[in-house]
Amino acid sequence: MTELAQGENRPLPAPSAAVTVTCRAAVDVSALLLAAHGKVRTDRDLIFFNNPVGPGVSYLHGAGGPDRVTIDVTALPPDVTSVVVTASLDGSGPSTFGAVGGALATVAAGNESLTFEMTGLTTETALVCVEVYRRNDAWKVRAVGQGYASGLAGIATDYGIDVDDEPAPAPPPPIQAPPTQVRPTSAPPMPPPAAYTPPTTPPPATPVVPQYNPGAHAMQSELFAPAFAETTGAGIQKQGSKMAKVALNGEIMARSGSMVAYQGNMRFEALGSGGIGNMIRQKLSGEGVPLMKVSGQGDLFLANAASDVHLIDLDGSDGLTINGANVLAFETGLSYKIEMVRGAGALSSAGLFNCVFTGRGRIAITTEGTPVVLTVDQPTYADPQAAVAWSSSLRTGVQQNDSFNLGTLMGRSTGERFTLSFSGQGFVIVQPSEQPPGGFIGGTGGGQQSGVGGALGGLLGGR
Repeated sequence: MTELAQGENRPLPAPSAAVTVTCRAAVDVSALLLAAHGKVRTDRDLIFFNNPVGPGVSYLHGAGGPDRVTIDVTALPPDVTSVVVTASLDGSGPSTFGAVGGALATVAAGNESLTFEMTGLTTETALVCVEVYRRNDAWKVRAVGQGYASGLAGIATDYGIDVDDEPAPAPPPPIQAPPTQVRPTSAPPMPPPAAYTPPTTPPPATPVVPQYNPGAHAMQSELFAPAFAETTGAGIQKQGSKMAKVALNGEIMARSGSMVAYQGNMRFEALGSGGIGNMIRQKLSGEGVPLMKVSGQGDLFLANAASDVHLIDLDGSDGLTINGANVLAFETGLSYKIEMVRGAGALSSAGLFNCVFTGRGRIAITTEGTPVVLTVDQPTYADPQAAVAWSSSLRTGVQQNDSFNLGTLMGRSTGERFTLSFSGQGFVIVQPSEQPPGGFIGGTGGGQQSGVGGALGGLLGGR
């Protein structure tokens, strides 16, 4: 075993190497493939938990051990001149490497190991540990030890990745009479099902073969009553209480796996979180929406685990903060980000994150049961899993339940002993359940109807 000092380099002992980083806290190890100008060629050159395989480089999560990045220099593309290996705190322990007390990078190649201990750290949350680089026709290892207080996102930015790479939203269609405030809407009540009336005429002795007649059915049932017919109207509408219908002529963003039926010509494209920046933030937060873009013309029907569906129109004057598990679909005129809930930064090293929508357009959300909409005109508190959505202009905070003498009676679905507090002017939507749709916690319910899966094995859903 050979110990390296910061800035020291040594020949790579073998063409294939495994790099690990260990310390007293859990870390995520990543790698970046760099061209001669010191930047990535494309965002796909970041090899990490949501993009684990690249040319010549692969990431493996260590079950019960450290994460590992494997580098085969013989398989690297000719225009890749170096690979840097990074480590970032995963948010489950101390918030800085200074609090951890340092980290140790190990490069195992052939029968040799090179180690580099990184000490003297303070506010860093991510590190560039070692670099495997090509000099002439030989490959070497350099001990780097550069720290970042801005986490993995800061490293990615420095090496040429745009962490705010979401495309600009398409302009929304004109709204003839925009609402004056963000408000929940609901479809008009549907008429009750028509009573089933059996035929009064006895059947003929000779069998009669029914003839196809458009608009008529060759059988009778209460299912053919108007209450079960398709709704009308453009854009996102409610189809009953547990389904949304989208009269599509263009594009719509929907929860991955939420399609239950469609008519017409449509194309479904998995999008993950809508940008590598959101991918990074979602991994740290556990919140997000596994998305798909649906384009074309026709009627699209969406649902999620038979949860109740509600529509909300945003007029651009205020944003809407939503638990990621409760997002079903939204118009492309709305912008979407994952942000920390203000006032919740001290909750843990990762904080509490939700999805924030801004702009003008309609969004369909789901709730577990019939919700209540609270007008915030006095101090208001809610369980973080029961709080489905709220006005982004509200001031939020975290209230320890012990101060209410509630002990462990609240928050039992997550084990967290706190509530969210709200103040200002706006509203909070609270569902009668501490479990988001699908029974998963805080936005991790993912791609399929049950809340699992998603694009590329769960592009948003962690490791």
